[in-house]
Amino acid sequence: MNTILVERTLSTGQSLQIVQGDITTEDVDAIVNAANEHLQHGGGVAWAIVRRGGDVIQEESDKWIQQHGLVSHALPAWTSGGALPAKYIIHAVGPVWGDDDEDIKLSVAITGSLRLADELKCESISMPAISTGIFGFPKDRAAEIIFSAIGNYFTEAKDSNIQTVRLVLLDQATIDVFLEKWRRVNGN
Repeated sequence: MNTILVERTLSTGQSLQIVQGDITTEDVDAIVNAANEHLQHGGGVAWAIVRRGGDVIQEESDKWIQQHGLVSHALPAWTSGGALPAKYIIHAVGPVWGDDDEDIKLSVAITGSLRLADELKCESISMPAISTGIFGFPKDRAAEIIFSAIGNYFTEAKDSNIQTVRLVLLDQATIDVFLEKWRRVNGN
């Protein structure tokens, strides 16, 4: 069972939540997968999503690559949710720490995911702490960038269909860092 730890309404009207739990159980329109540019879902969040959602997710990902080529940071791919509760999976390519311009790449991955969710007419989206696992992005830096990118997106996308953004975090270390950054930004 996923638990909302904190929630706030952005000035633009959307609800932003930090949730402790498993992203594969999220009953939302779309979840974001922290993917690689080849959409090979062999580790981390991607592996968990395919394991629970079924092989159809990898099959659709392979077809995406055949049709569109490698996935960029700014333009994520999408597949069905397979057997997951979510209707769609948005495959966002986050930066690998040490590859240069990591902050910008993470920001555009978040923005691209939200833009694609709007194109898919989603009202709710859940995302992990992209790049903070096997890609090695520092959690505190990622939290700041993710919060900022979400706020900036909705400030600019005044006609967004998205009503709820959930940051779904599994491990306590990531939760602690994101909550600390949340308190610094929001004061509660």
